[in-house]
Amino acid sequence: MASILVTGCAGFIGSHLAERLLRDGHRVVGLDNFDPFYDRSRKQQNLAGCLAHARFSFHEADLRHGLDALVDALPADPIDVVVHLAAKAGVGPSVQQPVAYLENNVLGTTHLLEWMRQRDIQKLFFASSSSVYGNTREQPFREDMNLLSTCISPYAASKLSGEQLTYTYHHLHGLDVLNARFFTVYGPRQRPDLAIHKFVRLLQTGQPIPVFGDGTTARDYTFVLDTVDGIARGVDYLLGHTGVYDTLNLGNNRPVPLLELIRAVGEAVGVEPQLEFRPMQAGDVDITYADISKAQRLLGYAPQTTLTEGLAEFVRWLNTREVAAV
Repeated sequence: MASILVTGCAGFIGSHLAERLLRDGHRVVGLDNFDPFYDRSRKQQNLAGCLAHARFSFHEADLRHGLDALVDALPADPIDVVVHLAAKAGVGPSVQQPVAYLENNVLGTTHLLEWMRQRDIQKLFFASSSSVYGNTREQPFREDMNLLSTCISPYAASKLSGEQLTYTYHHLHGLDVLNARFFTVYGPRQRPDLAIHKFVRLLQTGQPIPVFGDGTTARDYTFVLDTVDGIARGVDYLLGHTGVYDTLNLGNNRPVPLLELIRAVGEAVGVEPQLEFRPMQAGDVDITYADISKAQRLLGYAPQTTLTEGLAEFVRWLNTREVAAV
């Protein structure tokens, strides 16, 4: 049994990961600041299953507030691995609030790395993003691509900066690191601002679906439990290896065009979508497409969930949640 700190544990991916790590027999220390990007009660519901578990502890703190906040919030018990998921997410909002994204994602990450250094915690799984590839023309996206001039949103820049910081601490302090670039994760507990969540709600209330651009933009949609399986495998890899610094794609290896996604969401809901075409949004990329061969080789990562299965599971969760709220 290992002791694992999960930052952002009350979020969409973090809460699923905490549950998975507990099932795997680990002790989980959860950290979250309940960022007001969406309602706190949603995140508290995400944590409900973990809070009743004897091997889970939760601590509220904001990484932006520096080392003292972390020292005050977290127990002095040994930590074997840190999984750093906490971040201000979203490409569009980052264009409007670049300073907030840099404060959360770059400064906050730096504070965490310094806390790890002072505590002599030597293993980190860092959540990056497919956004760092920007509009790279060569596809699928490989981890060894030159990303010097690819970031086209503050969010993407903040995530690539995080990767560069983890390398700095690997080089200077011997930190073992896996950076994982997530590709459009979806599923139960998904943030309400994300496309699939919005599309389902619009269809269920008889409203048209906004289509930004001509509908040919494509995303490598990855079901949340497949992403979480990749993270859990990454934790096991870090626990079993030293001298590690690597970057992996955790995607599904199949881009889905926007119009195809909307059709699939309509089938999952049982409603024929009505479309409303709009201009492309600033910061959006044309396509994300993960080469997952390195993750397959190192971790045995192999996503199992089809888009049809994943959308059906999301719609079931959303309907159950809404019934429970009545």
